[in-house]
Order: sequence, then structure tokens, then C-alpha cells
Amino acid sequence: MADWLQLFQRYLPDFIKGAGVTIELTAVGLTIGFVLGMALAVARVYGPKWLKAIAIGYIEIFRGTPLLVQLFLIYYGLPSLGLTLSQTLSAYLALGLNSAAYQAEYFRGAIQAIGSSQMTAGRAIGLSRWKTIWYIILPQAMRLMIPAWSNEPISLLKTTAVVFLIAVQDLMAKAKHAATDTYDPIGSYLAVAVVYLVMVFVLNWGLKYLERKTRIPGFEMEVNKS
Repeated sequence: MADWLQLFQRYLPDFIKGAGVTIELTAVGLTIGFVLGMALAVARVYGPKWLKAIAIGYIEIFRGTPLLVQLFLIYYGLPSLGLTLSQTLSAYLALGLNSAAYQAEYFRGAIQAIGSSQMTAGRAIGLSRWKTIWYIILPQAMRLMIPAWSNEPISLLKTTAVVFLIAVQDLMAKAKHAATDTYDPIGSYLAVAVVYLVMVFVLNWGLKYLERKTRIPGFEMEVNKS
């Protein structure tokens, strides 16, 4: 135990740097996924048939294939097409594109939980179809999706561990360095597991706080029977 505490203390500055990179990857990937996921969900629910087909195809492909494969295709595959991205940018893109597919489903479920009467009411007061979606339906859907969506930031935070395979210096990369340096993989990876647990705990607390602050008493899902 004393040896492990010494290892943890010795490499803590490196672990903190790696944790900072991990948090940055999570934030950027989540933001890309949020914007693209919203667009995919709206396209799937309200778009014409051809756009729905594209949205469904995207979601099924990115949810049906491993993130690691997607990461390697972006980092190692795109250069063969003349597009070379840095390790960090490749990681951002892979995490964001993958997260978008999952966030799109959270958005879709929340949008479809908003009753069709909301669209009727928006059109009745003179709003166009897309303005009704933007100003009336989406704000409600975003509140409704928070409890389910809160799983995504935590999942993405842990998923970022794969990017060390393309030499991104995240928390997992720092763990590998410590394991190689000390010849103690169990102690090194256990130390990093503790850091991950702390980050997940803090993130989970923040998401629960967000859920409480955005909850409206009596505001529950209206079942869409149309």
C-alpha cells in the first residue's frame, strides 16, 4: 500500500495533466455530438424521406461499429485520401461523430415525447413549421432529455481512453507511461482508475445538479398519439 501511494504521489502531476486532456476531449466531443445529434434527430423526425434515410444510416453506422475502428479510419485512413489530421483533431472528430449518433437518439426520443398539439399550436399563432420546431418543441425536448442524456457525458469521458492508441497524451497515455517507467502496471492503472472515478463522481454530481435546476414541477412527457 505504501509503495502504491508513493507511485500515485510521484505521478500525480502527470495524471492531472492527462486528466485535463481527457476532460478537454470529452467537452469537445460532447459539443460536436450535441450540435450534430440535434440536427440528425430533427432530420429523422421532421425531414423528407431522403433526409430521414441519411440520418438513420448515419446513426446505425456509427452506433453499430466500434469507436476504435472509427478512430483508426479517421487517423490512418483519411491520409490515403489526401487529408491528414493531427492526433488531437482526429480524436475530437471521432469522439464527436460517434457521440452524435447516440445523442441523436436521446433528442429523437424527447422530441417524439412532445405531443403533436405543440406543433398545431405553433402553426396556429403564425409560426412556420421550422420556427415552431426551433422555438417551441426543441426547448421542451432539451429539458425532457436531460435525465437520459446525462449518461452520455459520463460514457464519453470513459470512452476517451481509446485515443491513447494514436498517441494522444490523455490520462490513459499517462498511465501507460507510468506503467512502463515503474514496471508496475497494476499499481499504475489502479492509480488512474482512482482519477477516473473522481472525475466521474464530480461529473455525475454536476449533471444531477443540472437536472434539478432545469426540472419544471408538473412538466412531464406528453405522449404523442399521432
